[in-house]
Amino acid sequence: MEKHLEFRGISKSFPGVKALTDVSFKAEGGKVLALLGENGAGKSTLLKIMSGDLHADEGEIILNDQVVKFASPHHAIKTGVSVIYQERQLIPGMSVMENIFPGEMPVTKLRQLDRKKLKQNAWELIKKFGLNINPTTPVGGLPVAYQQMVEIMKAYQRNSEVIAFDEPTAPLTGAEITVLFDIIRQLKEEGKIVIYVSHRLAEIFEITDEIVVLKDGFKVAQMITSESNEQELIKAMVGRDIGDTYANLSRNEEIGDTLLEVNNLVTHAVRDVSFKMRRGEVVGFAGLVGAGRTEVARALFGADKVLSGEILIEGKPVKFASPKDAIASGIALCPEDRKDQGLVLLRSIRDNVCMPVLDKLKKGLFLDSKARTELAEEAIGKYSIKTHSVNKVVAELSGGNQQKVILGRWTSSKMDTKILILDEPTKGIDVGTKAEIYQMVCDFAKQGIGVIFISSELTEVINVADNIIVMHNGKISGQLRREEATEENVLALAMQ
Repeated sequence: MEKHLEFRGISKSFPGVKALTDVSFKAEGGKVLALLGENGAGKSTLLKIMSGDLHADEGEIILNDQVVKFASPHHAIKTGVSVIYQERQLIPGMSVMENIFPGEMPVTKLRQLDRKKLKQNAWELIKKFGLNINPTTPVGGLPVAYQQMVEIMKAYQRNSEVIAFDEPTAPLTGAEITVLFDIIRQLKEEGKIVIYVSHRLAEIFEITDEIVVLKDGFKVAQMITSESNEQELIKAMVGRDIGDTYANLSRNEEIGDTLLEVNNLVTHAVRDVSFKMRRGEVVGFAGLVGAGRTEVARALFGADKVLSGEILIEGKPVKFASPKDAIASGIALCPEDRKDQGLVLLRSIRDNVCMPVLDKLKKGLFLDSKARTELAEEAIGKYSIKTHSVNKVVAELSGGNQQKVILGRWTSSKMDTKILILDEPTKGIDVGTKAEIYQMVCDFAKQGIGVIFISSELTEVINVADNIIVMHNGKISGQLRREEATEENVLALAMQ
């Protein structure tokens, strides 16, 4: 019998929000079904219901003609359903092999952990994935991309009937994506039910067979991938035709004098990095994973120690002992890993927006509650953050809205941001919100802010930045103006 998973009339509400309304569709074994939609469309909620992390208010899930109700994620896994989320479910202090086989580690006849067998099993899986990882390495010491691959290996070895991937390629390089797609094709051949969530439309057309589109919690379209196209999908997701995203950008045409100058910067991760950025300019940083882009950003923000070289802002040398010093000098960072490094997930929108300016929000000895609320409402209005309250916990927001909270923090009326560093600002964000963020970048530049735009998506770096710096192996390998940059010549510099 062919395997299948059916969602029938699924509805789910949270306080002030109807996340899903009467969602019904079927995913079949031996096919990859794409689940698309803008941030906040209901995709993550549906996956959490499927994994037993949440329970539907109405409706049911049917797996191979049997109604299933999962009491917990552990129950779902035991039933054969695995979900690989954007948020990694790993234990940083434990080794790669221990994370791949949690609760399923081999034991000796004396009922002790058989580390030799565990290591051998892990090596076999790592080789299958074509990775260069030592099974005994603590997961917390791996780059984000490798942590994601460990998460995928963990789900793969369970031999689940249903595997759902939630933005799996966001931190991966091209070579790693190729490996992942080979694994997904193998899962198809084995008759597995595969659900694939991604905002990268090119991937949807490469790896999926069918597409379901959600919007505002409703299923608005279902189609065969080979019979669709990008414009049709975007219109279904956004509700309108957004046209040529880059051609429609309103750019800053009045770039000013030198705002930031970096000379011969050296840290533990980068060497001899030198560049200039003018007021109102967007400087893009391109390169492969591990090239040193994020490390340059962290050094400029005072998060990584500068061993030698100099940083000048408006012609004046600066030295930062911590991010607090950088913020005081007008530098702000939206980090690559917004959940772990950019936000306090269990605190409210208000708390997150007001965090760097609490000293300016005091009334006597105490914080001014009204002023804090007004600042949060300013961010919500300015960036159209989808929420019913400033007190909503940030962890409950979609990825796009979380990114907007960080932007709201650094560009509030209480901040004096001169240099805004955006590290992978569109990672895990839908096409409609991406277009908004591109225009926001241009608007920041029009305000005289210098923007450093770091992205692994070459197309957006080439089309958003005024000038592009390409890095390879911790050094700058080339610089290009937007007019002369192509994916081919940027990639050539990135792989020197």
